[in-house]
This record gives sequence, structure tokens and C-alpha cells, in this order.
Amino acid sequence: MESLRIYNTLAREKQLFEPRRAGEVRMYVCGITVYDYCHIGHARMLIVFDVVQRWLRALGYQVTYVRNITDIDDKIIRRAVENGETIKALTDRFIAAMHADADALGVARPDIEPRATAYIPQMLGMIEKLEANGYAYQATDGDVNYAVRKFARYGALSGKSLEDLRAGERVAANEAKEDPLDFVLWKRAKADEPAGASWESKYGPGRPGWHIECSAMSCVLLGEHFDLHGGGQDLQFPHHENEIAQTEGATGETFVDYWMHNGFVQIDNEKMSKSLGNFFTIREVIAKYDPEVVRFFIARAHYRSPLNYSDVHLDDARAALTRLYTALKDVSPDDGALDWSEDHAARFRAAMNDDFNTPVAVAVLFELANVVNRTQDRLLARQLRALAATLGLLGREPRAFLQQGAGDIAVVIDEAAIEQKIAERAAAKRAKNYAEADRIRAELLEAGVALEDKPGGLTEWRRV
Repeated sequence: MESLRIYNTLAREKQLFEPRRAGEVRMYVCGITVYDYCHIGHARMLIVFDVVQRWLRALGYQVTYVRNITDIDDKIIRRAVENGETIKALTDRFIAAMHADADALGVARPDIEPRATAYIPQMLGMIEKLEANGYAYQATDGDVNYAVRKFARYGALSGKSLEDLRAGERVAANEAKEDPLDFVLWKRAKADEPAGASWESKYGPGRPGWHIECSAMSCVLLGEHFDLHGGGQDLQFPHHENEIAQTEGATGETFVDYWMHNGFVQIDNEKMSKSLGNFFTIREVIAKYDPEVVRFFIARAHYRSPLNYSDVHLDDARAALTRLYTALKDVSPDDGALDWSEDHAARFRAAMNDDFNTPVAVAVLFELANVVNRTQDRLLARQLRALAATLGLLGREPRAFLQQGAGDIAVVIDEAAIEQKIAERAAAKRAKNYAEADRIRAELLEAGVALEDKPGGLTEWRRV
């Protein structure tokens, strides 16, 4: 169909994207472990792969997008116990919060959003296959582990050798394991764990390890060999490495053709994460910044690059998005279809087909916005809006964006007060009291509101 090239982490190079079935893409992305509110690092994953699936659809592919929810895990159990609530109550609450955050950011729901707890039988079935194929064993402590050294290609995705891993003691010591590198497939239940934390199995009561969850869900929903698997860079090892080992160990065939990993969000050049305590939740950020500004801040950076988070960068993103919306403020896009042969659209498509190069694609949007500003051309305004839509941007009525407050700004002066000030300024101008008119303009600007006088005596305003 299209000459889309994707950087394949497994191959360590950009490759021509050729799905297994012509015109169809099967895509799995590792979702969120729901024990707390999502942070901006999660927002990057959500937005990056939302842009990926949007672009694949724009190219005409029929996409099946699966993004899972991990709703059983050590952290979830611990948090539920700390809170004195059931595991289901905790996970349902944070799934609802995740959906609210993602919806605010304009992230489309995946086609399928499986919860791990709904696929326990399939996980146990895969574990039994691994055991039959000689890759899994039950240790003396009751856990079922994967024998890493039995899988010859272990380390291919991450580029880590078994010797390097062993020397670095990357896995915590566990005397019940045959090898410290082995990872758990089924965790034997502990006596002090709450209700809802274990399931019956031939290995005894317990629950799945984290890695087996994604292998089982993706195989059930997309098949044992599918096109594209994505997630954050932190999942490349060990999670995705272990997914490959256990899935291919169970099925005997290639698991995934293309692996994509988005870069970290950083604060002061250090990865943002809950474990480091240097994170901002999505809801904290969108209380201060319009959610579309946050989306634009994330989407305009190349997905594989580190993304440095700061208010300065978000302020810049807000100003940049304002310029795009301003270009559409006084011109109504015509209602024709997106013309891919038009120069800006062709260059936008070339950028996106080059491993989703959004920085170049967004630069094309600004070129187009400059032309629209200058010419008020309705066709080009349609091109601008339609191209931006493939990134999930510029979907609102321009004045609705330009006039809305962002968090604390709206508290300073509301819309009714702004209109009252504009009326007072108009009265001052009619009375030829230009000093008072200038004072009101300056007062509004100080409150974050810029005025624009239009022909016919009309005055428009926007937030700055």
C-alpha cells in the first residue's frame, strides 16, 4: 500500500513495513498497571501509539489495535491491602481514571482492551505448553519459572547476552530457581494475600507472572504471529524480551515482526517514573494546561527521542498550538476531502511514512498555517485541519480553543468579565477617552487576555 518505514527495535534499523495480511495491521501495545493515577510518562505511550494507529488508518489499513490492562500484580495487591479495599474496587477505580485521562488527551479507545484477569485460563494453557516443550519447571517454592537458558535467542531484542545479564545480577537471587536469570510464569499464592489475588491451577493456587499476561492476551486476540508490538522503552527488557521467549517457546514460531518503543519522558535529564518519585500525573498537568496542549507537546517530538518535561516547554507548546488555531480563526475550511497530491500534504505524508517523523510533519503544518494566514484560502484551511486530524489535533472550533482558560488563568477573569471589559473599552473609545481604552486593553493583557480589533468595530479576544 504505502512505503511506510518503521524503526524495528529487533532489527535495529528502519524497515519497510509489510504486514502479514495485505491491507490489515494487527497491533498490540502494553498498557497500564492500574494501581494509581497515570503520569505523563504514561501519557506519552498513550499518545504515541494513538498517533501510530491513526496514521495506519489514514494510509488505508484495517487496524486491529489491542492495548491491555494489567489488573493483577504485586503493586496492585499491596495498594489494595494498604487502602483496605478489594482488588477489583481498586482496579475499577483506576481504570475509570485512566479512561478519563486518555479521553481528555484525545486518545481513541483501542479496538480491544483486555483485562489480564479475564484471560487466566489462556495464560495457564500457555504455561502448560511451555512445560511440555521443556521451557518451564515448577520450583520447590511452588512457583513455575521459565528456563531462560533453554531459549537460544534470548537477548535478541535487547542486545543483552546471558553472560552480561548473569555478571550484572540483573535478577534478584532466589534459591528455588534453577538459574538466577529464570523468570516467573506462575506465582504460588501466599497465605496472607487477600481474596481475589489467586486462581486455582494444576500448579496450586496462584496468579500469573506479569510477562505471561501479554503473551497470552496478544496470541488469543491477534494470533500467534502478528505485525506490530509497541510499548515504552523501559519495557524492551525484560518484559518484551520475556514475551518473545515464552511465546516462541510455546508456539515454535515467530511472535512479532516489528517492535516499536517510545522514549522516556525526563525531568532534569532523568527518567520520570513513580519509583523515582519525580512524576506528574496527567490530571495534575491538565489542571494547568489544556489537554490538547499536552497532546501537542508530546506528539510534535519524535517518539523515539527523550522528551524533557517542563512548564517552559508546555508554555511553548501552548503558544505554538495557538498559532495553528489562529490561522483557522477567520477562514472556514471547505468541505472537500483531504487532497494528498497537494504539496504540503505530500510532504506531511512523506514525513509520517519515515518512521512517524512528527517533528517534520508538524513543521509542514506551520508552513501551511502561514499560507492560510496570508491568503485565507479555504482549500488550504481544509488541508491544515485534515492533516492535523491525523495527529489528533485542531479538532475544535478555533475560538473555543483560543478563548478558553487553562487552569488558573480562567480563575483570574472569566468570559463574562472579559466581555464586560470589552464593552467598557468600546464606550471609552466612543467617548474618545483613548487613555482609558488603552488602560483596559493593558489590564486584560495582564490577566492573560489579548484583544484584536476587527473591521466594523468588532473586538475579538483570546487567552495568551
